[in-house]
Amino acid sequence: MPRFHGPQRLLPGLLLAAIPALLAYAGGHAFPLLGGAVLAILLGTLLRAAWTPGARFAPGIDFAGRYVLQASIVLLGFGLDLGQALAVGRASLRVALVTLLLAFAAAWLLGRALRVPAKLAALVGVGTAICGGSAIAAVAPILRPDDHDTAFALSTIFLFNLVAVLAFPPLGHLLGMDAAQFGLWAGTAINDTSSVAAAGYAYGREAGDYAVIVKLARATMIVPVCLALAGLMAWRGRNQNPADGLRAGGIVPWFILWFVAASALRSAGLVPAAMQGGLHAASGLAMVFALAAIGLSADVRRMRATGPRPLLLGLGVWMAVALGSLAMQAALSR
Repeated sequence: MPRFHGPQRLLPGLLLAAIPALLAYAGGHAFPLLGGAVLAILLGTLLRAAWTPGARFAPGIDFAGRYVLQASIVLLGFGLDLGQALAVGRASLRVALVTLLLAFAAAWLLGRALRVPAKLAALVGVGTAICGGSAIAAVAPILRPDDHDTAFALSTIFLFNLVAVLAFPPLGHLLGMDAAQFGLWAGTAINDTSSVAAAGYAYGREAGDYAVIVKLARATMIVPVCLALAGLMAWRGRNQNPADGLRAGGIVPWFILWFVAASALRSAGLVPAAMQGGLHAASGLAMVFALAAIGLSADVRRMRATGPRPLLLGLGVWMAVALGSLAMQAALSR
């Protein structure tokens, strides 16, 4: 179970995150093409680049960036029919599987070509293929990389999350994508749930809903990937206990289960129609708040210090996934 800090320790960070969040929420209404989600992560990152918050802000920022984001996804479930969610998951499965294989192949080939350490390449591949920082955190106890490699991977993944949040919406409009097409692209080709949400809702409410569902379905792939990596490490004799880190709570994000439960309540008719609009609005506000906190957590100077080779690896893997997702959609539409 997660360990929560007392309210008095959370308050400074929560109040700090509220500043860019409220500005972004208002700006999202004024500039709907950009959207509150994109503004939130940008304003948070810019604030962090200009001023590093002290240690007393850390508990609240971490709480907002992790648990408030998860709560926003659960709230989103109250407005979605479970049958619709399952249909989206099935429809995106082939695209998600192909992009998963492309990410691992690109990470292995480019990692060898760039002489990036194998564990770092694996972390970048898993993070790009599945769910960014969450996937890296899930496989780290299995691969047991150096902390330096983990920091490199997280910084690289976050950089391309920011690039995707800014680049995907205008590219989607340029390509003439409808909401479902863009949602599938964003949900299969952007890493973290937060960045998927930011790009999706910048494109529109329907695209955002679709992208988040695809992303949550894609995130479940961390389970077989972790099991496969544990088996591989055990076979190579580098992990004496391949079950380490494989408890359900460490692999399957609990908020996904709550999201499914909320969607099931909606499907059973237990969520009044009059409440659904308010729940969706609450989800959007919570998401903007969480994205502002995530921006405040970004250490731009550390990302610059990672050096070019991990960044080139991350770029190559990300491009393989993004282009592979587009190619799969084009092939399936014929």
